[in-house]
Amino acid sequence: MAATVETSPALEILVREPEGYSIWNGPPFNNNNQSGIKLEKVPCSSAKFSEDGSRLIVTKIDSAISIYDSSTLKEIRCFQIPNVSASALSPYGSYLQTFQKSTTPQEKNVVLWNIETGDPVYQQFQKNMTKATWPSIRFSSDEAVACRLATNEIQFFDAANFSKGILNRLRIPGVAAVELSKAPGSHVAAFVPESKGSPASVQIYACGKELQSQPLARRSFFRCSTVQLNWNHDSTGLLVVVQSDVDKTNQSYYGESKLNYLTTDGTHEGLVPLRKEGPIHDVQWSYSGKEFAVVYGFMPASATVFDKKCKPLLELGSGPYNTIRWNPKGKLLCLAGFGNLPGDMAFWDFVDKKQLGTTRAECSVTSEWSADGRSFMTATTAPRLQVDNCIKIFHYNGSLFFKKMFDKLFQADWKPESPDKFSEIAELIKSVDSMKVEETKSQGQGSISKKPASANPPAQKPAAYRPPHAKNAAAVQAEVFSDNYGRNEQECTQKQEEGETKREKGGI
Repeated sequence: MAATVETSPALEILVREPEGYSIWNGPPFNNNNQSGIKLEKVPCSSAKFSEDGSRLIVTKIDSAISIYDSSTLKEIRCFQIPNVSASALSPYGSYLQTFQKSTTPQEKNVVLWNIETGDPVYQQFQKNMTKATWPSIRFSSDEAVACRLATNEIQFFDAANFSKGILNRLRIPGVAAVELSKAPGSHVAAFVPESKGSPASVQIYACGKELQSQPLARRSFFRCSTVQLNWNHDSTGLLVVVQSDVDKTNQSYYGESKLNYLTTDGTHEGLVPLRKEGPIHDVQWSYSGKEFAVVYGFMPASATVFDKKCKPLLELGSGPYNTIRWNPKGKLLCLAGFGNLPGDMAFWDFVDKKQLGTTRAECSVTSEWSADGRSFMTATTAPRLQVDNCIKIFHYNGSLFFKKMFDKLFQADWKPESPDKFSEIAELIKSVDSMKVEETKSQGQGSISKKPASANPPAQKPAAYRPPHAKNAAAVQAEVFSDNYGRNEQECTQKQEEGETKREKGGI
Protein backbone atom coordinates (compact mmCIF):
# COMPACT_ATOMS: atom_id res chain seq x y z
CA MET A 1 0.00 0.00 0.00
CA ALA A 2 2.82 2.40 0.83
CA ALA A 3 4.36 1.91 -2.60
CA THR A 4 1.01 2.61 -4.24
CA VAL A 5 0.59 5.87 -2.34
CA GLU A 6 4.13 7.00 -3.21
CA THR A 7 3.54 6.56 -6.94
CA SER A 8 0.15 8.30 -6.84
CA PRO A 9 0.17 11.75 -8.47
CA ALA A 10 -0.13 14.82 -6.25
CA LEU A 11 -3.49 16.58 -6.16
CA GLU A 12 -3.58 20.13 -7.54
CA ILE A 13 -6.22 22.88 -7.61
CA LEU A 14 -6.67 25.58 -10.24
CA VAL A 15 -7.79 28.86 -8.61
CA ARG A 16 -8.73 31.92 -10.67
CA GLU A 17 -9.22 35.40 -9.20
CA PRO A 18 -9.50 38.85 -10.86
CA GLU A 19 -5.69 39.15 -10.78
CA GLY A 20 -5.24 35.85 -12.63
CA TYR A 21 -4.93 32.13 -12.02
CA SER A 22 -2.70 30.14 -9.68
CA ILE A 23 -2.03 26.45 -9.06
CA TRP A 24 -2.29 25.14 -5.50
CA ASN A 25 -0.95 21.92 -4.06
CA GLY A 26 -3.93 19.85 -2.99
CA PRO A 27 -4.45 17.87 0.23
CA PRO A 28 -2.98 16.53 2.41
CA PHE A 29 -1.87 19.99 3.57
CA ASN A 30 0.93 20.94 5.98
CA ASN A 31 0.70 21.09 9.77
CA ASN A 32 -0.84 24.58 9.65
CA ASN A 33 -3.52 23.24 7.30
CA GLN A 34 -2.40 25.66 4.59
CA SER A 35 -2.15 24.77 0.92
CA GLY A 36 1.18 25.28 -0.82
CA ILE A 37 1.40 27.34 -4.00
CA LYS A 38 2.87 25.55 -7.01
CA LEU A 39 2.39 28.53 -9.34
CA GLU A 40 1.86 32.13 -8.28
CA LYS A 41 -0.85 34.27 -9.90
CA VAL A 42 -0.58 34.75 -13.67
CA PRO A 43 -2.88 37.32 -15.37
CA CYS A 44 -5.52 35.72 -17.61
CA SER A 45 -9.16 35.89 -18.64
CA SER A 46 -9.76 32.12 -18.53
CA ALA A 47 -7.94 28.90 -17.64
CA LYS A 48 -8.91 25.23 -17.85
CA PHE A 49 -7.34 21.77 -17.74
CA SER A 50 -7.82 19.27 -20.54
CA GLU A 51 -10.14 16.37 -19.79
CA ASP A 52 -7.24 14.06 -18.86
CA GLY A 53 -5.40 16.81 -16.94
CA SER A 54 -2.23 16.58 -19.04
CA ARG A 55 -2.45 20.10 -20.43
CA LEU A 56 -3.67 23.53 -19.39
CA ILE A 57 -5.18 26.14 -21.70
CA VAL A 58 -4.89 29.78 -20.65
CA THR A 59 -6.44 32.74 -22.49
CA LYS A 60 -4.51 35.89 -21.67
CA ILE A 61 -5.62 39.50 -21.59
CA ASP A 62 -4.20 40.22 -25.07
CA SER A 63 -6.24 37.31 -26.60
CA ALA A 64 -3.16 35.10 -26.77
CA ILE A 65 -3.94 31.44 -26.04
CA SER A 66 -1.17 29.50 -24.33
CA ILE A 67 -1.02 25.73 -23.91
CA TYR A 68 1.04 24.41 -20.97
CA ASP A 69 2.26 21.02 -19.84
CA SER A 70 0.36 20.76 -16.56
CA SER A 71 3.03 18.68 -14.83
CA THR A 72 5.96 21.04 -15.53
CA LEU A 73 3.88 24.20 -16.25
CA LYS A 74 6.15 24.89 -19.23
CA GLU A 75 4.54 26.56 -22.22
CA ILE A 76 4.16 24.18 -25.18
CA ARG A 77 2.81 26.68 -27.67
CA CYS A 78 1.20 30.12 -27.84
CA PHE A 79 -1.44 31.04 -30.44
CA GLN A 80 -2.09 34.67 -31.37
CA ILE A 81 -5.72 34.68 -32.53
CA PRO A 82 -7.45 38.09 -32.79
CA ASN A 83 -11.11 38.48 -31.80
CA VAL A 84 -11.35 34.95 -30.43
CA SER A 85 -14.69 34.33 -28.71
CA ALA A 86 -14.22 30.75 -27.49
CA SER A 87 -11.57 28.05 -27.29
CA ALA A 88 -11.50 24.40 -26.26
CA LEU A 89 -8.97 21.59 -25.90
CA SER A 90 -9.51 18.03 -27.09
CA PRO A 91 -9.61 15.42 -24.26
CA TYR A 92 -5.88 14.53 -24.53
CA GLY A 93 -4.85 18.09 -25.37
CA SER A 94 -3.76 17.17 -28.91
CA TYR A 95 -5.91 19.81 -30.60
CA LEU A 96 -7.03 23.38 -29.90
CA GLN A 97 -10.35 24.55 -31.31
CA THR A 98 -11.10 28.27 -31.66
CA PHE A 99 -14.13 30.32 -32.67
CA GLN A 100 -13.95 33.88 -34.03
CA LYS A 101 -16.80 36.17 -34.95
CA SER A 102 -17.33 36.22 -38.72
CA THR A 103 -19.36 38.43 -41.02
CA THR A 104 -19.21 36.42 -44.27
CA PRO A 105 -19.46 32.68 -45.02
CA GLN A 106 -16.24 32.94 -47.00
CA GLU A 107 -14.36 33.55 -43.76
CA LYS A 108 -13.76 30.23 -42.02
CA ASN A 109 -14.03 31.23 -38.37
CA VAL A 110 -13.78 27.81 -36.67
CA VAL A 111 -10.23 26.47 -36.74
CA LEU A 112 -8.80 23.23 -35.35
CA TRP A 113 -5.09 23.54 -34.53
CA ASN A 114 -2.52 20.80 -34.02
CA ILE A 115 -0.80 21.83 -30.78
CA GLU A 116 2.46 19.99 -31.47
CA THR A 117 3.03 21.64 -34.87
CA GLY A 118 0.98 24.81 -34.40
CA ASP A 119 -0.65 24.29 -37.82
CA PRO A 120 -4.39 24.45 -38.62
CA VAL A 121 -5.66 21.00 -39.62
CA TYR A 122 -9.33 21.82 -40.27
CA GLN A 123 -11.33 25.02 -40.90
CA GLN A 124 -15.00 25.79 -41.43
CA PHE A 125 -17.60 28.54 -41.23
CA GLN A 126 -20.06 28.60 -38.33
CA LYS A 127 -22.61 31.40 -38.15
CA ASN A 128 -23.09 31.44 -34.39
CA MET A 129 -22.12 29.58 -31.27
CA THR A 130 -24.54 27.97 -28.81
CA LYS A 131 -24.22 25.42 -26.04
CA ALA A 132 -25.52 22.74 -28.41
CA THR A 133 -23.08 23.59 -31.22
CA TRP A 134 -19.84 24.21 -29.28
CA PRO A 135 -17.31 22.74 -29.45
CA SER A 136 -18.03 22.31 -33.15
CA ILE A 137 -15.76 19.27 -33.49
CA ARG A 138 -16.61 16.67 -30.83
CA PHE A 139 -14.09 14.06 -29.67
CA SER A 140 -14.57 10.84 -27.77
CA SER A 141 -12.65 10.72 -24.48
CA ASP A 142 -9.97 8.50 -26.05
CA GLU A 143 -9.67 10.82 -29.10
CA ALA A 144 -10.33 7.84 -31.36
CA VAL A 145 -13.39 9.37 -33.02
CA ALA A 146 -14.27 12.93 -34.02
CA CYS A 147 -17.55 14.20 -35.42
CA ARG A 148 -19.36 17.42 -36.25
CA LEU A 149 -23.05 18.39 -36.28
CA ALA A 150 -24.08 19.86 -39.65
CA THR A 151 -27.45 20.60 -41.26
CA ASN A 152 -29.47 17.35 -41.31
CA GLU A 153 -26.37 15.19 -40.85
CA ILE A 154 -23.44 14.18 -38.64
CA GLN A 155 -20.00 14.29 -40.25
CA PHE A 156 -17.23 11.93 -39.09
CA PHE A 157 -13.45 12.47 -39.28
CA ASP A 158 -10.27 10.52 -38.72
CA ALA A 159 -9.20 12.01 -35.38
CA ALA A 160 -5.56 11.14 -36.08
CA ASN A 161 -5.48 12.68 -39.57
CA PHE A 162 -7.90 15.50 -40.40
CA SER A 163 -6.28 15.97 -43.81
CA LYS A 164 -8.46 13.09 -45.03
CA GLY A 165 -11.46 15.38 -44.68
CA ILE A 166 -14.95 14.01 -44.00
CA LEU A 167 -14.83 10.19 -43.94
CA ASN A 168 -18.59 9.59 -43.91
CA ARG A 169 -21.89 11.38 -43.33
CA LEU A 170 -24.77 10.08 -41.23
CA ARG A 171 -28.00 11.54 -42.63
CA ILE A 172 -30.57 12.42 -39.90
CA PRO A 173 -33.18 15.00 -41.06
CA GLY A 174 -33.79 17.71 -38.46
CA VAL A 175 -30.97 16.67 -36.08
CA ALA A 176 -30.34 19.46 -33.56
CA ALA A 177 -27.87 18.01 -31.02
CA VAL A 178 -25.37 15.15 -30.82
CA GLU A 179 -23.39 13.49 -28.05
CA LEU A 180 -20.46 11.18 -28.76
CA SER A 181 -19.95 8.30 -26.33
CA LYS A 182 -17.00 8.73 -23.97
CA ALA A 183 -14.70 5.71 -24.05
CA PRO A 184 -14.70 3.80 -26.26
CA GLY A 185 -15.98 6.28 -28.83
CA SER A 186 -18.13 3.63 -30.45
CA HIS A 187 -21.58 5.25 -30.57
CA VAL A 188 -23.24 8.61 -31.13
CA ALA A 189 -26.62 9.86 -29.85
CA ALA A 190 -28.69 12.26 -31.94
CA PHE A 191 -31.64 14.43 -30.89
CA VAL A 192 -34.37 15.44 -33.35
CA PRO A 193 -36.92 18.01 -32.02
CA GLU A 194 -40.67 17.91 -32.63
CA SER A 195 -41.69 19.06 -36.12
CA LYS A 196 -45.09 19.40 -37.82
CA GLY A 197 -46.86 17.07 -35.44
CA SER A 198 -44.10 14.47 -35.41
CA PRO A 199 -42.72 13.59 -31.97
CA ALA A 200 -39.20 14.38 -30.88
CA SER A 201 -36.75 11.49 -30.74
CA VAL A 202 -33.34 10.39 -29.52
CA GLN A 203 -31.52 7.80 -31.63
CA ILE A 204 -28.32 5.84 -31.05
CA TYR A 205 -26.07 4.93 -34.00
CA ALA A 206 -22.76 3.12 -34.26
CA CYS A 207 -19.86 5.32 -35.34
CA GLY A 208 -18.62 2.81 -37.91
CA LYS A 209 -19.82 3.65 -41.44
CA GLU A 210 -20.80 0.07 -42.26
CA LEU A 211 -23.02 -0.10 -39.13
CA GLN A 212 -25.02 3.11 -39.64
CA SER A 213 -27.86 1.85 -41.83
CA GLN A 214 -30.31 1.68 -38.89
CA PRO A 215 -30.36 3.13 -35.35
CA LEU A 216 -29.44 0.66 -32.62
CA ALA A 217 -31.97 2.24 -30.25
CA ARG A 218 -34.66 4.89 -30.54
CA ARG A 219 -37.02 6.67 -28.15
CA SER A 220 -39.77 9.11 -29.18
CA PHE A 221 -41.64 11.60 -26.97
CA PHE A 222 -44.02 14.55 -27.24
CA ARG A 223 -43.83 17.75 -25.16
CA CYS A 224 -40.07 18.04 -25.51
CA SER A 225 -38.20 21.36 -25.67
CA THR A 226 -34.64 20.31 -24.81
CA VAL A 227 -32.72 17.16 -23.83
CA GLN A 228 -29.62 16.31 -21.80
CA LEU A 229 -27.67 13.30 -23.10
CA ASN A 230 -25.50 11.39 -20.59
CA TRP A 231 -23.35 8.44 -21.71
CA ASN A 232 -21.83 6.00 -19.24
CA HIS A 233 -18.08 5.28 -19.28
CA ASP A 234 -18.20 2.00 -21.18
CA SER A 235 -20.52 3.39 -23.89
CA THR A 236 -23.30 0.88 -23.30
CA GLY A 237 -26.03 3.08 -21.78
CA LEU A 238 -27.49 6.53 -22.41
CA LEU A 239 -29.59 8.56 -19.95
CA VAL A 240 -31.85 11.17 -21.55
CA VAL A 241 -33.42 13.96 -19.49
CA VAL A 242 -36.34 15.29 -21.52
CA GLN A 243 -37.39 18.81 -20.55
CA SER A 244 -40.63 20.56 -21.52
CA ASP A 245 -41.18 24.28 -21.00
CA VAL A 246 -44.86 23.74 -20.12
CA ASP A 247 -46.28 21.42 -17.50
CA LYS A 248 -49.79 20.52 -18.65
CA THR A 249 -50.68 19.28 -15.16
CA ASN A 250 -49.94 22.80 -13.81
CA GLN A 251 -47.94 21.32 -10.93
CA SER A 252 -44.74 23.17 -11.80
CA TYR A 253 -44.05 26.67 -13.08
CA TYR A 254 -40.76 25.45 -14.59
CA GLY A 255 -42.30 22.83 -16.88
CA GLU A 256 -41.85 19.09 -16.57
CA SER A 257 -39.03 16.63 -17.12
CA LYS A 258 -38.73 12.88 -17.59
CA LEU A 259 -35.78 10.48 -17.41
CA ASN A 260 -35.39 7.96 -20.23
CA TYR A 261 -32.85 5.16 -20.53
CA LEU A 262 -31.55 3.56 -23.75
CA THR A 263 -28.95 0.84 -24.22
CA THR A 264 -26.76 0.23 -27.26
CA ASP A 265 -27.85 -3.42 -27.41
CA GLY A 266 -31.53 -2.45 -27.54
CA THR A 267 -32.48 -4.29 -24.32
CA HIS A 268 -33.99 -1.17 -22.72
CA GLU A 269 -35.78 1.76 -24.34
CA GLY A 270 -38.11 3.54 -21.92
CA LEU A 271 -38.65 5.57 -18.78
CA VAL A 272 -36.65 5.04 -15.61
CA PRO A 273 -39.18 3.89 -12.96
CA LEU A 274 -39.12 6.70 -10.39
CA ARG A 275 -41.32 6.45 -7.29
CA LYS A 276 -42.16 10.15 -7.06
CA GLU A 277 -43.65 12.76 -9.39
CA GLY A 278 -41.77 15.94 -10.19
CA PRO A 279 -38.73 17.30 -12.03
CA ILE A 280 -35.40 15.55 -12.62
CA HIS A 281 -32.92 17.67 -10.64
CA ASP A 282 -29.71 15.78 -11.41
CA VAL A 283 -28.48 12.44 -12.74
CA GLN A 284 -24.95 11.03 -12.86
CA TRP A 285 -23.28 7.76 -13.81
CA SER A 286 -20.77 6.09 -11.53
CA TYR A 287 -17.17 5.93 -12.75
CA SER A 288 -17.56 2.23 -13.59
CA GLY A 289 -20.65 2.91 -15.69
CA LYS A 290 -22.55 0.11 -13.94
CA GLU A 291 -24.79 2.30 -11.76
CA PHE A 292 -26.40 5.73 -11.94
CA ALA A 293 -27.94 7.98 -9.29
CA VAL A 294 -30.94 10.28 -9.73
CA VAL A 295 -32.30 13.19 -7.67
CA TYR A 296 -35.94 13.74 -8.56
CA GLY A 297 -39.39 14.84 -7.47
CA PHE A 298 -41.01 17.86 -5.87
CA MET A 299 -39.33 19.09 -2.69
CA PRO A 300 -38.35 17.39 -0.53
CA ALA A 301 -36.70 15.57 -3.42
CA SER A 302 -35.88 11.85 -3.42
CA ALA A 303 -32.65 10.16 -4.52
CA THR A 304 -32.17 6.61 -5.79
CA VAL A 305 -29.28 4.55 -7.14
CA PHE A 306 -30.13 2.20 -10.06
CA ASP A 307 -28.19 -0.54 -11.85
CA LYS A 308 -27.83 -0.85 -15.64
CA LYS A 309 -31.16 -2.68 -15.82
CA CYS A 310 -32.99 0.19 -14.09
CA LYS A 311 -33.46 -1.79 -10.90
CA PRO A 312 -33.20 0.30 -7.70
CA LEU A 313 -30.16 -0.63 -5.60
CA LEU A 314 -30.25 1.97 -2.82
CA GLU A 315 -32.68 4.63 -1.61
CA LEU A 316 -30.85 7.71 -0.31
CA GLY A 317 -33.89 9.21 1.39
CA SER A 318 -35.45 12.61 0.75
CA GLY A 319 -34.61 16.20 1.58
CA PRO A 320 -33.74 19.62 0.11
CA TYR A 321 -31.47 18.14 -2.57
CA ASN A 322 -30.84 18.86 -6.25
CA THR A 323 -27.26 17.64 -6.83
CA ILE A 324 -25.57 14.23 -6.89
CA ARG A 325 -21.79 13.67 -7.12
CA TRP A 326 -20.28 10.19 -7.47
CA ASN A 327 -16.92 9.57 -5.90
CA PRO A 328 -14.43 8.66 -8.70
CA LYS A 329 -13.75 5.35 -6.96
CA GLY A 330 -17.45 4.49 -7.10
CA LYS A 331 -17.73 3.62 -3.40
CA LEU A 332 -18.96 6.97 -2.05
CA LEU A 333 -21.32 9.67 -3.22
CA CYS A 334 -22.47 13.10 -2.06
CA LEU A 335 -26.10 14.18 -2.11
CA ALA A 336 -26.48 17.97 -1.88
CA GLY A 337 -28.83 20.92 -2.30
CA PHE A 338 -27.19 23.98 -3.87
CA GLY A 339 -28.40 27.01 -5.83
CA ASN A 340 -31.57 28.31 -4.16
CA LEU A 341 -31.40 25.55 -1.52
CA PRO A 342 -29.67 25.83 1.90
CA GLY A 343 -26.60 23.76 0.96
CA ASP A 344 -27.26 20.56 2.95
CA MET A 345 -24.91 17.68 2.07
CA ALA A 346 -25.17 13.99 2.91
CA PHE A 347 -22.25 11.61 2.31
CA TRP A 348 -23.07 7.96 1.60
CA ASP A 349 -21.13 4.71 1.38
CA PHE A 350 -22.78 3.04 -1.60
CA VAL A 351 -21.11 -0.36 -1.09
CA ASP A 352 -21.98 -0.68 2.61
CA LYS A 353 -25.30 1.17 2.08
CA LYS A 354 -24.89 3.55 5.00
CA GLN A 355 -24.70 7.30 5.56
CA LEU A 356 -21.27 8.52 6.68
CA GLY A 357 -22.17 12.05 7.73
CA THR A 358 -24.02 15.27 6.98
CA THR A 359 -22.97 18.91 6.87
CA ARG A 360 -23.78 22.15 5.08
CA ALA A 361 -22.03 24.37 2.52
CA GLU A 362 -24.21 27.44 2.00
CA CYS A 363 -24.20 29.41 -1.26
CA SER A 364 -22.01 26.87 -3.10
CA VAL A 365 -21.84 27.34 -6.87
CA THR A 366 -19.52 24.47 -7.86
CA SER A 367 -18.76 21.13 -6.20
CA GLU A 368 -16.65 18.10 -7.08
CA TRP A 369 -14.71 15.15 -5.64
CA SER A 370 -10.94 15.02 -5.85
CA ALA A 371 -9.42 12.46 -8.23
CA ASP A 372 -8.35 10.20 -5.34
CA GLY A 373 -11.93 10.21 -4.02
CA ARG A 374 -10.97 11.28 -0.50
CA SER A 375 -11.86 14.99 -0.53
CA PHE A 376 -14.89 16.97 -1.65
CA MET A 377 -14.51 20.63 -2.63
CA THR A 378 -17.20 23.30 -2.86
CA ALA A 379 -16.71 26.87 -4.07
CA THR A 380 -18.75 30.06 -3.88
CA THR A 381 -17.81 32.01 -6.99
CA ALA A 382 -18.55 35.21 -8.90
CA PRO A 383 -20.39 36.39 -10.88
CA ARG A 384 -23.08 34.07 -9.53
CA LEU A 385 -22.46 35.39 -6.01
CA GLN A 386 -20.48 38.57 -5.40
CA VAL A 387 -19.98 38.13 -1.64
CA ASP A 388 -18.69 35.44 0.69
CA ASN A 389 -16.61 33.89 -2.10
CA CYS A 390 -14.71 30.93 -0.66
CA ILE A 391 -13.30 27.44 -1.10
CA LYS A 392 -14.23 24.65 1.29
CA ILE A 393 -12.75 21.15 1.31
CA PHE A 394 -14.38 18.29 3.23
CA HIS A 395 -13.29 14.78 4.15
CA TYR A 396 -15.19 11.89 2.54
CA ASN A 397 -17.47 11.76 5.62
CA GLY A 398 -18.44 15.45 5.46
CA SER A 399 -16.10 16.91 8.08
CA LEU A 400 -14.67 20.29 7.02
CA PHE A 401 -10.87 20.53 7.16
CA PHE A 402 -10.04 23.52 4.91
CA LYS A 403 -11.64 26.90 4.21
CA LYS A 404 -10.31 30.03 2.54
CA MET A 405 -12.18 33.29 1.90
CA PHE A 406 -11.68 35.55 -1.14
CA ASP A 407 -12.67 39.10 -2.00
CA LYS A 408 -13.67 37.68 -5.38
CA LEU A 409 -13.22 34.17 -6.75
CA PHE A 410 -14.06 33.16 -10.32
CA GLN A 411 -13.07 29.50 -10.43
CA ALA A 412 -11.80 26.54 -8.38
CA ASP A 413 -11.16 23.22 -10.15
CA TRP A 414 -9.37 20.00 -9.28
CA LYS A 415 -6.70 18.93 -11.76
CA PRO A 416 -8.17 15.85 -13.52
CA GLU A 417 -6.38 12.56 -12.93
CA SER A 418 -7.36 8.97 -13.61
CA PRO A 419 -8.83 7.46 -10.40
CA ASP A 420 -6.96 4.24 -11.25
CA LYS A 421 -3.70 5.95 -10.24
CA PHE A 422 -4.80 6.11 -6.60
CA SER A 423 -5.28 3.49 -3.90
CA GLU A 424 -8.73 2.32 -2.93
CA ILE A 425 -10.74 4.46 -0.52
CA ALA A 426 -11.57 1.36 1.59
CA GLU A 427 -7.97 1.26 2.83
CA LEU A 428 -8.19 4.88 3.94
CA ILE A 429 -11.48 4.35 5.79
CA LYS A 430 -10.03 1.44 7.79
CA SER A 431 -6.96 3.46 8.81
CA VAL A 432 -9.02 6.51 9.79
CA ASP A 433 -11.45 4.41 11.83
CA SER A 434 -8.56 2.82 13.75
CA MET A 435 -7.14 6.27 14.51
CA LYS A 436 -10.52 7.36 15.90
CA VAL A 437 -10.61 4.34 18.26
CA GLU A 438 -7.10 5.09 19.58
CA GLU A 439 -7.95 8.76 20.08
CA THR A 440 -11.08 7.88 22.06
CA LYS A 441 -9.12 5.57 24.35
CA SER A 442 -6.44 8.17 25.07
CA GLN A 443 -9.09 10.74 25.96
CA GLY A 444 -10.74 8.31 28.37
CA GLN A 445 -7.44 7.68 30.18
CA GLY A 446 -6.74 11.36 30.84
CA SER A 447 -7.53 13.11 34.13
CA ILE A 448 -9.72 15.69 32.37
CA SER A 449 -12.53 14.32 30.27
CA LYS A 450 -13.38 16.34 27.20
CA LYS A 451 -16.31 15.58 24.99
CA PRO A 452 -15.05 15.31 21.40
CA ALA A 453 -16.52 17.90 19.09
CA SER A 454 -18.84 16.55 16.46
CA ALA A 455 -17.41 16.58 12.95
CA ASN A 456 -20.91 16.99 11.57
CA PRO A 457 -22.78 19.76 13.39
CA PRO A 458 -26.57 19.58 13.18
CA ALA A 459 -28.09 21.54 10.34
CA GLN A 460 -29.65 24.85 11.27
CA LYS A 461 -33.41 25.14 11.38
CA PRO A 462 -34.57 26.38 7.95
CA ALA A 463 -35.79 29.97 7.87
CA ALA A 464 -39.35 30.86 6.95
CA TYR A 465 -40.16 31.05 3.23
CA ARG A 466 -39.70 34.43 1.59
CA PRO A 467 -40.55 35.10 -2.07
CA PRO A 468 -37.62 35.61 -4.48
CA HIS A 469 -38.24 39.33 -4.96
CA ALA A 470 -38.01 39.90 -1.21
CA LYS A 471 -34.68 38.05 -1.02
CA ASN A 472 -33.27 40.12 -3.86
CA ALA A 473 -34.46 43.33 -2.26
CA ALA A 474 -32.75 42.38 0.99
CA ALA A 475 -29.50 41.61 -0.80
CA VAL A 476 -29.54 44.93 -2.68
CA GLN A 477 -30.25 46.91 0.45
CA ALA A 478 -27.48 45.10 2.30
CA GLU A 479 -24.95 45.89 -0.43
CA VAL A 480 -25.92 49.57 -0.27
CA PHE A 481 -25.54 49.90 3.47
CA SER A 482 -22.66 47.52 4.14
CA ASP A 483 -19.53 46.28 2.42
CA ASN A 484 -20.25 42.68 3.41
CA TYR A 485 -23.58 41.24 4.40
CA GLY A 486 -24.20 38.01 6.26
CA ARG A 487 -24.71 34.79 4.47
CA ASN A 488 -28.09 34.01 5.99
CA GLU A 489 -31.41 35.69 5.36
CA GLN A 490 -31.81 36.99 8.92
CA GLU A 491 -28.79 39.28 8.57
CA CYS A 492 -30.01 40.49 5.17
CA THR A 493 -33.42 41.26 6.64
CA GLN A 494 -31.87 43.17 9.56
CA LYS A 495 -29.86 45.39 7.21
CA GLN A 496 -32.91 45.95 5.03
CA GLU A 497 -34.80 47.22 8.07
CA GLU A 498 -31.87 49.48 8.98
CA GLY A 499 -31.97 50.91 5.47
CA GLU A 500 -35.68 51.64 5.74
CA THR A 501 -35.07 53.45 9.06
CA LYS A 502 -32.35 55.59 7.49
CA ARG A 503 -34.61 56.55 4.60
CA GLU A 504 -37.34 57.60 7.06
CA LYS A 505 -34.82 59.85 8.82
CA GLY A 506 -33.62 61.32 5.54
CA GLY A 507 -30.23 59.56 5.73
CA ILE A 508 -30.38 58.58 2.03
